[in-house]
Amino acid sequence: MKHFITILVAVCLLSCGTSKTVRESKKVIKGNWVLTSVNSSAIGDLRITLLNDTTKDCFENSSWQFIPNNNTGLYTLSGTNCDMQDRYFVFTIDEVDETTGLYDFLLKPTNEKGKSETNVGFRMKLTSLTDTSMQWQQTVSLDGKPIQINMNFTKI
Repeated sequence: MKHFITILVAVCLLSCGTSKTVRESKKVIKGNWVLTSVNSSAIGDLRITLLNDTTKDCFENSSWQFIPNNNTGLYTLSGTNCDMQDRYFVFTIDEVDETTGLYDFLLKPTNEKGKSETNVGFRMKLTSLTDTSMQWQQTVSLDGKPIQINMNFTKI
């Protein structure tokens, strides 16, 4: 009976934890990245503000660090007219469909101690993740129509 209970507890713990795919994704995302480009499906040059922070011009070539063992990270903007102060965040990766490899990525800005002043997060699709590149995709509304914003990262 003891062996049965031990096996039952082990099965419950394994089935309730994060999936193998999400664990592997966290291993890949760990480290330092550069947000190399931001583009959208809209026609024309838009002044896109990302993460309720600043324009895409400051985000392009920004430095990002992901620390998956505690789901935290930070990014530093790039550009001559950009605030270069570190920005902190917490993040989660949620598997949407194991067979297609689609993920949701939730990023919530925080202060240095991990506390959020607004408790507002941003949900994006993690559409691509390899050892050297990553892409996030967010759907936003422009004049009542959905557009896609793609954020492309390279690991350094």
